[in-house]
Amino acid sequence: MNVFGVDIGGSGIKGAPVDLAGGGLTEERFKVLTPRPATPDAVAECVRQVVAHFGAPAGPVGVTFPGVVVGGTTRTAANVDKGWVGRDAASLLGERLGTPVTVINDADAAGLAEMTHGAGRGRKGTVIVLTFGTGIGSAVFSGGKLVPNTELGHLELQGHDAETRASTRAKEEEGLKWHHWARRVERYLAHVEMLFSPELFIVGGGVSRKAAKFLPLIEGVSAEIVPAELENDAGIVGASMAAAAAAGAPVPVSVA
Repeated sequence: MNVFGVDIGGSGIKGAPVDLAGGGLTEERFKVLTPRPATPDAVAECVRQVVAHFGAPAGPVGVTFPGVVVGGTTRTAANVDKGWVGRDAASLLGERLGTPVTVINDADAAGLAEMTHGAGRGRKGTVIVLTFGTGIGSAVFSGGKLVPNTELGHLELQGHDAETRASTRAKEEEGLKWHHWARRVERYLAHVEMLFSPELFIVGGGVSRKAAKFLPLIEGVSAEIVPAELENDAGIVGASMAAAAAAGAPVPVSVA
């Protein structure tokens, strides 16, 4: 079963059809820039453009969102316009695309993909997937089940919202060298570990492609730390998994 996945990010919106069985993209992903301001209507139009690039959707579409999503409604909006707060995003996007749409938190989607097809395969303890990008997204799994909408990137760390100090955007905006940024990520991971005692951290987002530049520099964290295997495609794959589950298809990882 091929289902389409779209990943809405703070800087870009990308999507592709996904092979659910293998967890891979069946065509090269297509990306457009996130509009400024990233209002619901403007973003919905960008999502339509991404999907239309591949032709009319043949089935359900899954879409990630950078914020808390409950029952298709976006409750918070991180790094996009605040007009998303309280919006029925599933209906808005479904009307724009002309097909059923399932909306899921972006990090939760990436986590579903990594736990099924990536670095978390077969792990049943507490696993935390963290996506580093414009912000920091989180997906927490216990016994293979997702605890949705954890939003650990907004934990307070040394008097700051953690993602304003340890996200990839913070690294770029402040011109931090890899070793300086690694110290911030290290403090953040140590704080999350103190709260949740995970067995495994999976580090995702676009920066996972450069994991060798910073993961070996992180010390003082007891949990195993590995890069995401699906890298920056994880959100697209996880979005398609959520859409398939909503359509009644079996999905290996479940939501608690």
